[in-house]
Amino acid sequence: MSSTPGPHPLPRFVVAAPASGHGKTTVATGIMAALRREGLDVTGFKVGPDYIDPGFHALATGRPGRNLDPFLCGEDLVEPLLLHGARANGPTDVAVIEGVMGLFDGRIGADGFASTAHVATLTRSPVVLVLDISHTSRTAGAIVHGLTTFDPGTRIAGVVLNKAASERHVREVRSAVEATGVPVLGVIPRDAGVEAPSRHLGLVPAEELDGSAALVDHLAQRVAEHVDLAALLRIAHTAAPLTGSPWDPAAAIGAAPVGGHRPVVAVAGGRAFTFRYAETEELLYAAGLAPVPFDPLRSASLPDGTAGLYLGGGFPEVHAADLTGNSALRHSIREAVTAGLPTVAECAGLLYLCASVDGHPMVGAVPGRAAMGPRLTLGYRTAVAPSLSVLGPEGTRVTGHEFHRTTVEWTAGAEPAWLLDGSPDGITLDPAGTGAPTLHASYLHAHWAGHPALARRFADAVHAFAARTAAR
Repeated sequence: MSSTPGPHPLPRFVVAAPASGHGKTTVATGIMAALRREGLDVTGFKVGPDYIDPGFHALATGRPGRNLDPFLCGEDLVEPLLLHGARANGPTDVAVIEGVMGLFDGRIGADGFASTAHVATLTRSPVVLVLDISHTSRTAGAIVHGLTTFDPGTRIAGVVLNKAASERHVREVRSAVEATGVPVLGVIPRDAGVEAPSRHLGLVPAEELDGSAALVDHLAQRVAEHVDLAALLRIAHTAAPLTGSPWDPAAAIGAAPVGGHRPVVAVAGGRAFTFRYAETEELLYAAGLAPVPFDPLRSASLPDGTAGLYLGGGFPEVHAADLTGNSALRHSIREAVTAGLPTVAECAGLLYLCASVDGHPMVGAVPGRAAMGPRLTLGYRTAVAPSLSVLGPEGTRVTGHEFHRTTVEWTAGAEPAWLLDGSPDGITLDPAGTGAPTLHASYLHAHWAGHPALARRFADAVHAFAARTAAR
């Protein structure tokens, strides 16, 4: 994979909306799947830290869904990560970037930083607006006019009208929108069934839906029927070539070419652990490790040769009873962590390592009990390590994101994993008495592409553990 500077031609567009709830995810997913049906190689991206939407993108495209987030990774990495994602799994004919919230909604108090418009500007991508017109008619034109003129640096190239009613209704809306000079690219009827199920933290992950593949097929069919795909592709081809260099995980982590044995990092997956960034595993592989997935709901033990454990995000609270039922794996993990297995757990992983979740026994490797709480904790965070950990030395500073409705009651004192904007979060432990912490568990989700030193530190610990184990 070339990491040379551009120009790199990459047809692309951003799918945005005036606010959440207009149908961005379902329409964007339908567009990706419909374009793939046309024989195109499509790569999907999501603005922001969201894990759920990229799962649907992966189903629609047959490639990993990826995230573009200036807060988590920095503005300078947005274009390189886009270029990397567009070629990591083979050449891309068109990239579809799904936005977040409203077009100009970003980090609170930061003038739209990390918004959809910000990422569209950083990637020099045209914007296709999805507009729910179920409760409006001519005012739709005013909305489009306002969004088009609010920031001259953001180019809205077309509009898809969603949840349309009668032909009379459509004519009124279309006339008002096209009077702004922005073309209507499609009209999706209100009864088209373009909707995905949701629950307490948003959409249900694609991996948890038994009918997710059928849902994506349905979205593709409806979009193909009601949206002008040729017009979308013409818009995509108006995007200027990108001039940066693709992100390279080996260069980011400072790794030399690896030959021979690769120590195994067990990576939690399956229906209960659906959240992780694709670049995390790419960094671990570049560091000479072998990321191997396992399913905490079904696997009887950790993969053979496990020398490190990565437990990402997901919904263990939804699957608590079944996780409890897999007692053999829970006991195996507790023994391995207690013996000093280098372990990183984020959010769902933290809950799984606790003694219990909502009264259901879990691994019991950390002294805490988790339970559903009354309110959602959501937002960007700046984190500082108050002490040495398996992810870095004292003072390590990273950006991250919290997204959970659970809380943990700690039953014994321990050093927190992070200080999140000054507040303690999670736990760091040295359960085997090695002299340095081997366990890091917290609610914080960090994008390791933006902080590759975390991956390097963890990889070093895994290599050292593997060497000690082999020497015994």
